[in-house]
Amino acid sequence: MPVTTNVFEPEVQHMVLQTVFRGVEHPLCTSNAPIHQYRGIKYASVPARFRQSKVFASYPPLVDASKYGPICPQVKNMNSFEEALFGLNEDDIPEQALKQNEFECLNLNITCPGGLTSQSRLPVMVWVHGGDDRGHGSNWVYDGGALVGKSILLGKPVILVTFNFRLGLFGFAAGPQLREEGQESVGNYALRDQRTLLEWLHCYIADFGGDPGNITLFGESSGAFDIVCHLLSTSNETRPLFHRAIVQSAVFEYNVPDVAAAGCQLSRLMSTMHLSTISQLRAIDADQLIKFGRSVRVVDDGVFLRHDWKDFLSPEDAHKNHHHNLNLTVPKALSALRSHSHTPKPIGSASSSSNPGLRSSVLQPLLIGDCASDSMLWSTPISYWTSAAAVRRIKAVCQSLFKTNTLFHTYDISSYTPDEEIAEHILELVNDARIAWPTDCFAQNSRREGGGVWRYVFDQEGPWNCIPHHAADLMYLFDNVPLPESSTRSIAGSSMQDFSEADMFPESFSFEDDDEDIKYSPIVRDDDAMSSDDDGWGIPSVASWSYSRVRDTMQEQWISFAYGEAPFSEDKVFVFGPEGETGERSESIFEGRRRRTLWKKAFEPLGMQVVHKMGVELSRGPPLRS
Repeated sequence: MPVTTNVFEPEVQHMVLQTVFRGVEHPLCTSNAPIHQYRGIKYASVPARFRQSKVFASYPPLVDASKYGPICPQVKNMNSFEEALFGLNEDDIPEQALKQNEFECLNLNITCPGGLTSQSRLPVMVWVHGGDDRGHGSNWVYDGGALVGKSILLGKPVILVTFNFRLGLFGFAAGPQLREEGQESVGNYALRDQRTLLEWLHCYIADFGGDPGNITLFGESSGAFDIVCHLLSTSNETRPLFHRAIVQSAVFEYNVPDVAAAGCQLSRLMSTMHLSTISQLRAIDADQLIKFGRSVRVVDDGVFLRHDWKDFLSPEDAHKNHHHNLNLTVPKALSALRSHSHTPKPIGSASSSSNPGLRSSVLQPLLIGDCASDSMLWSTPISYWTSAAAVRRIKAVCQSLFKTNTLFHTYDISSYTPDEEIAEHILELVNDARIAWPTDCFAQNSRREGGGVWRYVFDQEGPWNCIPHHAADLMYLFDNVPLPESSTRSIAGSSMQDFSEADMFPESFSFEDDDEDIKYSPIVRDDDAMSSDDDGWGIPSVASWSYSRVRDTMQEQWISFAYGEAPFSEDKVFVFGPEGETGERSESIFEGRRRRTLWKKAFEPLGMQVVHKMGVELSRGPPLRS
C-alpha cells in the first residue's frame, strides 16, 4: 500500500499492523527532496523492571506519530555529553522537554523520503546513540532530516531510524539475584532492547518503504561499543539482523564483569538504599535509581556475547593462531553482502533470504575509525591529576617497573613533569588506551577474520572548539549543530563539484608520498575563518568551505556504504581533516596520525586488560580526598 502524501500530515497505511501512522513533514522538506518523519512509535514493551523487552505490535487504528515519545529516566536538566563537548552557547541549544518513563521509553523515529511504497525497499540506517547513562535517540543532534535530504540529492535515498533504549541501572543491572528468578540471562537489557528494535524493523519497516534485508547499524561512543557487542554476540553468529556496521569512536570495554561480580555491585547498591530483595528494588521510584547508573554497563553473562569476544579486542600477537578453523552458520544472504566486492544493491531488488547457510566470513562489513582527540570526553576529571599522583597510579596498575618505564617514556610522563602540563600527556595516554588502540586492534582482527574492513581517521576540527574532539564528527555527519557566525552554511546546499580546487585550496601544495600525491592546505586565518568574542579578539574557526567539504564527503561515504558499496579502497585509510583535507591515504600516513608503532612497544607488553584498567582509572581523575 503506497504512502499517502498529505502535505501537512503524511500517513503510512501499514497493512501488516492494520493501522495508520500519521507523521509530520520535516522542516527541511522541499518539493525536490520531500522528507517525512514518524516519531515516537512504540517498538517494544517492558513487562517489568530488569526484564527483557518484547516486540510490540498492537496499535490502535490511527497512531499519532507527530511527537517524540518518552525517554529512559536520567538526570534532568542536563545537556547531552555531545552538547557539552561541542562548546555551544546555551542559546544555541534547542530546548527539548521530553517525558521520562522507564516502561514507555522503547520507541523509535523514522525519517524517510516522501512518496515511498512497500516496494521501494530503501536501505535502512539505524543510529545507536551514545552517552552511557544519559542521552536519547530523539536528541536534536541526531535528527535525520539533513542526512536523508542529502541521500535524496545524491540519488541514493535512505531511511534513517533513531530510537531509545534503557540506560544505566535500568539497562544493565545484573546479578545472581536476578538469575534466580528464572531468567535465562540477566543484564544487558539495553543491548536486548536494541536487538528487539531490529526484530521490529525486520517485521514492519517494509511498509514504510525500507528493506529489512539491508540494514546498517551506525553509532558513536558507548553506542558504537554496543554495535561491537552485537557484532560479537552469539545471536549474530546464528541469526544476524543487520548487514553492515559503522563504528565511530567506540569507548571500548574490556574488563567487563561477569554475573557474580555485577551481583556484588548490585548488592552494595541495595545495601546503600537499605533494600534486601529484588522486589523492593523493583518497587522503588525510578528517580531514586538514576544516580546509580553511571558505573553500570555491559555484563558478560555467558549468553549474550561469544565466548571468544575478547580475542577481537586484543592485539594480534595475543591470539594470532586462534580462530582459523571456525565453522559457523548464518543466513546465506550475508555471503554476498560480506564479499570484498560489495557490489551496490539496486533499490528495487528483492530482500534477503533467511534460510541458514554456511558463513563465508565472520563479521559483517565494517567501517570504523576514531577522532584525534577523543579523550576530551574526560578532560575535566583528567585536569585534576598532578604528576606525582598520576605516576603513582600508573605504577600501581602496571605492576612492572620495566613496562611502566617504557610507557612513561612513550608519553613523556614523569614525576618531574610540571603539574600544569601533565593533563595534556594523560589525555594522550587515555585517548590511546580507551579508544584509539582498541579501535585499531578490533579493526585488524575483524579484517583477519575475513570481513571487509574500511579504516578512517577523523582529524577535522570541531567548528566551535577547533579541535577534533570526541563527537566532532557528528556535527558534520548529521549537519544539525548551529555553527559559529564565521562558519555559516552558506554553501551547504551546493555540491562540492561547484567549487574548483583553486577555490578551496588557493595556496595548496603537493609532495610525493609513496605512490600518491597528497595535498595540504595552509591554515586559514582570514575573515571567513575568524570569529570575534566580546573583547574583539579573533578566535580561529572552521572555514565554511572546510566544513562543507568534510560534511559532504562524510555523508556521501556513509550513504554509499549503506548501499553496499566500498566507500574507498580497503587497503587505504581515509582521512577527514585537518583543515578540510579529505581523501585516501597510505598506511604510512595513518602511522603518523596515530601511534601504532608506539602502542606495540608500550601497550602490547602490558596487555589489553591492564591498559584498559589504566585508561579507565586515569579518565576518572584522582581519588577524592576525605
